[in-house]
Amino acid sequence: MKTRDPLTLPESLLAQLKEGAFLTVKAGDALNTMTIGWGLIGILWQKPVFMVPVRTSRHTHSLIEKAKDFTVTAPSGDMQAALNFCGTRSGRDLDKIKACDLKTQPGQDTVSPILDMPGLHLECRILYKTPMDPAHMDASLQSMYPAKDYHILYFGEILSCYEQ
Repeated sequence: MKTRDPLTLPESLLAQLKEGAFLTVKAGDALNTMTIGWGLIGILWQKPVFMVPVRTSRHTHSLIEKAKDFTVTAPSGDMQAALNFCGTRSGRDLDKIKACDLKTQPGQDTVSPILDMPGLHLECRILYKTPMDPAHMDASLQSMYPAKDYHILYFGEILSCYEQ
């Protein structure tokens, strides 16, 4: 495992986000992963932070609302089939981790595990969340929300950042 400074990652992490990454959340005994294609990395409150948006209609939303943390796994290998599956199926209906034959590994600093695969792993503690307010959104973005299921933005302090 190679520890990384998260603030040196934006270019490579954002490139992988375009292809997809996994957001994994554990709340109590419930565990789910979903594909994400959006996120921001930077400094807020003098801390390295990753912001992930989660639509209120997603099963992950119900879990992250009960959780104190989340992890992001940006795979370095070909995980397109699993990314597609986890981006089109709901954890309400099935265990996506089991269905994709994915394995988890305990987080170093989080209750939420990482996915056990080669790639970049971020372990984040939720510092702040805020719902998107369509009244403050540019009109050109409204077409992305035909069901009015706006995102909640979760800002997580990056506690650990490493490659394996």
